[in-house]
Amino acid sequence: MALPRPVKAVVFDMDGLLVDTEVVVFRAMQRAAERIGAEMPFETFKRMVGLQHAASDLILVDHFGAGFDLDAWSAVVSTHFREELAAGIALKAGAVEILDALDAVGLPRAIATSSSLESVQASLGPHSLIDRFHALITRDVQTNGKPHPEPFLKAAAALGVDPADCLALEDSHNGVRAASAAGMMTVMVPDMLDPTEEMETLCVRIARDLHEVRGWLAL
Repeated sequence: MALPRPVKAVVFDMDGLLVDTEVVVFRAMQRAAERIGAEMPFETFKRMVGLQHAASDLILVDHFGAGFDLDAWSAVVSTHFREELAAGIALKAGAVEILDALDAVGLPRAIATSSSLESVQASLGPHSLIDRFHALITRDVQTNGKPHPEPFLKAAAALGVDPADCLALEDSHNGVRAASAAGMMTVMVPDMLDPTEEMETLCVRIARDLHEVRGWLAL
């Protein structure tokens, strides 16, 4: 059996799992760093993936050091990101197909993301995907963000399903930690971060893409 027990609901991350936003954010940060004569190493960016802004901002301040203007940086990054968003950000492979499969078998689903509701609307709205989820657990309704399990626990509660019966799909290490701590069957679908030994331990499976996950659900 591909998964350890029957799935009664699915909880999705968004950035890097449903939409190809992580690479866009990294590119925007690299451009912002160039403007201040600095660098944004991929290793630093990797530590930020899956975190809410407040937590990732601390990593930025630590990296750039004293005198770093976080507000100015954020404004420049946002400008670059919005430029690419306006041009259109692609869905990840299998995103539509797995939602079609969930519709076919009547499984409820939610999004648990560190992004804001505004970001969810901007990223998924152009693809007409927002209404295909039964709950949106954005950072606006979270007291504790990933890697804390709260986002996933709130998603399970919103769907009315025991966390143990939920399948959590994540691309980030912090997201996997959060979903696993919530007691969900956790699958990592790597995007910019490779699975580590820790991820192998916390996940029930590592998937190539959402197409592969869909195949497991069909079983």
